[in-house]
Amino acid sequence: MSRATAPKNAILLTAKHACFSFLASLVLFAFSVQAWGGNKTKDEDTLINARGVLQGMLFDKNISRDAIEKAECIVVLPEVKKVGLVVGGSGGRGPMLCRTGSTFNGGWSAPAMYTVGGMSAGLQLGASSSDVVLLIMTEKGVNAILNGKSRVAADATVAVGPGATAQRLSGSDILSYGKSQGLFLGVSLNRASLEPDDDANKRLYGKAITPTEILRHNQVRPPAIGGEALISLLDANAPSK
Repeated sequence: MSRATAPKNAILLTAKHACFSFLASLVLFAFSVQAWGGNKTKDEDTLINARGVLQGMLFDKNISRDAIEKAECIVVLPEVKKVGLVVGGSGGRGPMLCRTGSTFNGGWSAPAMYTVGGMSAGLQLGASSSDVVLLIMTEKGVNAILNGKSRVAADATVAVGPGATAQRLSGSDILSYGKSQGLFLGVSLNRASLEPDDDANKRLYGKAITPTEILRHNQVRPPAIGGEALISLLDANAPSK
């Protein structure tokens, strides 16, 4: 190979690499648009699906009444989907609700929508999606999520919810639960991030509003479609402390 040929081959390889990266970025962008592009009807459907997920786990006693009664907030993520181009990656969205009152001892707030990424949920089962429920057990865990984009396991201690003992209930900020292909399983939050879905919250409540204003300052009424039924389910299974 001549000296002139070697630089040309290097340039070609660099160009091919750049082209591949660009195409991969386009595919990921298309996935994101499809996954996150939404309207108010889809947001309401997410709330309805979240209620179904939570009701199913409570009915099957996958989540103990003792655990949910002690929870200060809850996040329900229906169908967290595997992202094929990102190894171990996943994405989804769903509502977070908190107990009202300065000491988290009241009824349940209106829901604030959140998105999740990087969660290892059901991937070990080969599933394309998993339903996920997070019980936020402490004020530290609540603040970690309300402070904006949160790397969950880095900002709060997490325990796998199934079979949680009394020691775990008192010592962990978050308990995680998941269900894939009919199987109940633990959920790894090692790389998971949670952040507010500001667009969805604006669609649901008709104005720009923060999760803190929704969940802690109690500034809005829950959406009539999806939201009220989800709160009723929580009030029935985990009434005011």
